Amino acid sequence: MAATGPAMIGPNAILQMVPVLDQLGGVGLRTEIRARAGVFELPTGDEMIPEGPAARVHREVRRSLPEMAPALAWAAGRATADYILAHRIPKPAQWVLKRLPAPLAAWMLARAIRDHAWTFAGSGEFTLVSKTCFEIAHNPEVRGEVSDHPLCDWHAAVFARLFQVLVHPDYVCVETDCTAVNGRTCRFEMRLEPGRLRPRQA
Repeated sequence: MAATGPAMIGPNAILQMVPVLDQLGGVGLRTEIRARAGVFELPTGDEMIPEGPAARVHREVRRSLPEMAPALAWAAGRATADYILAHRIPKPAQWVLKRLPAPLAAWMLARAIRDHAWTFAGSGEFTLVSKTCFEIAHNPEVRGEVSDHPLCDWHAAVFARLFQVLVHPDYVCVETDCTAVNGRTCRFEMRLEPGRLRPRQA
């Protein structure tokens, strides 16, 4: 049987964290976090990367900057979604999604997320529970960690930003359960914030 390589993930899992760390503490902080995570070279952005280094960078951010880690991961996730919108989802497809009824747009976007789950779930198992609920079993970003609260702010931010831009601006993403909490599954629920509904933007 041929040997299999490491599970892969998109390079933005690391690359979009870099400017966030630079803004907080300059190149010195970025270098320190990467060194502690054992990641000494940045990916080029041209190809997928092993999931291990990405997970270690996010884990080290949580360990070194526990109070700020959720906001940092959220900023990096939002930037990742903006990259996807700029470079990965064709503009005609975005134009169509923005003009569809929100429930239909949500289904189409959710299926697209499912079809590209290999780019952000790595060796985790992605399940499309519904058009507004996703699960990643044994999420490699937090595999082996133990917490009393969900940790996957990067994933939640990516999902939230895509839904806000392409489906409805009032969507939020709440991670209601996490592999770090239960040892099994991260669950992400897309919700429309009450009292903030307004017409969809053109």
